[in-house]
Amino acid sequence: MKKFLSVALALVMAFGVCVCAFAESEEAMLKFHDDGKFTIIHMTDCQDTYPAHEEMFVFIYKVIDEYHPDLVVLGGDNTVGPEETKEQAVEELVKPYVETGTHFAVVNGNHDYQQGWSNSALYDLYVKYGGEYFVGSNEVDSEESGKSGTNFIPVYSSKDPSKVAYGLYMFDSGNYVFDEEGNELGYGCVEPYQIDWYRQTREENKDENGNYIPALAFQHIVVGDVYDYLYYKSPVDLGGLCSKYYGNYYTFVPKCQNFEGFLSEPPCPGYYNHGQLDAMAEKGEVKAVFSGHDHVNSYDVEIKGIHVINTPAITYHSYSDELNHGCRVITIDENTGSFESKVVTVNGYVLKDADYASKIGASKFKAAFYETVGPMLLSIAKALSVFGKILDTFVK
Repeated sequence: MKKFLSVALALVMAFGVCVCAFAESEEAMLKFHDDGKFTIIHMTDCQDTYPAHEEMFVFIYKVIDEYHPDLVVLGGDNTVGPEETKEQAVEELVKPYVETGTHFAVVNGNHDYQQGWSNSALYDLYVKYGGEYFVGSNEVDSEESGKSGTNFIPVYSSKDPSKVAYGLYMFDSGNYVFDEEGNELGYGCVEPYQIDWYRQTREENKDENGNYIPALAFQHIVVGDVYDYLYYKSPVDLGGLCSKYYGNYYTFVPKCQNFEGFLSEPPCPGYYNHGQLDAMAEKGEVKAVFSGHDHVNSYDVEIKGIHVINTPAITYHSYSDELNHGCRVITIDENTGSFESKVVTVNGYVLKDADYASKIGASKFKAAFYETVGPMLLSIAKALSVFGKILDTFVK
């Protein structure tokens, strides 16, 4: 009798565990709403120590309250500071998402490597403190790679929750590249093994008709293809007046006709380019790649049919730009597979909400100045781009 009761109790407990596991997976499942929309907020380069600046958290809560995102993607360089306060910094950073019941995912940046924690151990902190609201896995990268968190996040259909309607790729783009003597060469990038995994994953996630499902990608460091589309080349080395990437010299004269938004500093892509964007262009299902890293840039440029988009920094600790300091709101449409995105700025909230301005001690006059002068500068830059076109003829 006791044996029977023990078996029965074990079965009940096992069933309870299964039910709990199923409930948790259902709760964490990302799904389009009945109107076919899904909202992501890209918040990148928080890059603050512990305790972080209160102004940043005021902004985070404000954006969540207005847009009610289905997912927040923390875009890398998420925390900095000494090793001994890293755990507190992560716990503090994810608190707004846990408190508001907002799912979030994480990609690592180059500075996330620098506080004495391995990336896998750091990733575990987000899992620990994010609890049921953390979305993602750490199954692709290895200890040998030093990376963590490269993974595929499915978004399920509003019409049939058993079907994946959209994909979100998270890539750890690494930290720095060194030569054999240990000298730093430049930034890291998405590696060949990650590109191979991406190709395999897109094959595994075709729909019932064999079509590739649309997708977006997120990583910290921008893809290496941007310079050809953002800047005019120079036939010679201009020293401090140009950048050199992949054997070419690029002036700081922007191709303003190619992009929307602001290009306030030269991007810093990886030292190597292993053909990530070429791989994504093969089937054309990836609609955009979102990056951070370059704090004061907020551009959107189309390359090989893919939008390469930079989101400005949210940090109040590292360098930022009052012109476009903020985050990016992305809205995906299940019915068309398309997306829209826009930058939401601190200045915009300062102008709309006197209470918000008071909380962060911001000047409405200064905010109005930046909100006005920004579009003016962009218009002037586009008008002057004709001189860049003339220069480009000599390079060709």
